[in-house]
Amino acid sequence: MGGGMRPRILIVDDHEIVREGVRGLIRRARPDWEISGEAINGQDAIEAVKKLHPDVVVLDITMPVMSGLEASALIAKMDPRPRILIFTMHESDRLPAEVRQAKAQGYVLKSQAARNLIRAIEELLRGGEFFGRGPNPGSLGGPPVKVSMIS
Repeated sequence: MGGGMRPRILIVDDHEIVREGVRGLIRRARPDWEISGEAINGQDAIEAVKKLHPDVVVLDITMPVMSGLEASALIAKMDPRPRILIFTMHESDRLPAEVRQAKAQGYVLKSQAARNLIRAIEELLRGGEFFGRGPNPGSLGGPPVKVSMIS
């Protein structure tokens, strides 16, 4: 992030209402951020990154044409600069690993967007990661660790 440059955010989701919601959330919480564009599928997202050079890409997983995870891996290969935040409705145990494999820097569940989306984008802009719940012990760096409950 250069001096006084406004962070540029690209929003990728095939549902207009979701893009609308994300845009509204960002406008209210961080009016100084710039929504540099929107895309409706992974293919579109790749074109938009080429054109707009966003700082952060908010990327839905389930989209027509190409999944967000595929798009993420391709974007990262093409241009390592944008930070990629996966935005999804579905939580699974595999999600953190899949997000890392797709070369994204974190994910936010849509159900927790109001609480976590802005925090997650800020974390990525600072060079950090955001995996679901925000910073908690054991969530930082390295592959996810399976913790067994030992009393």
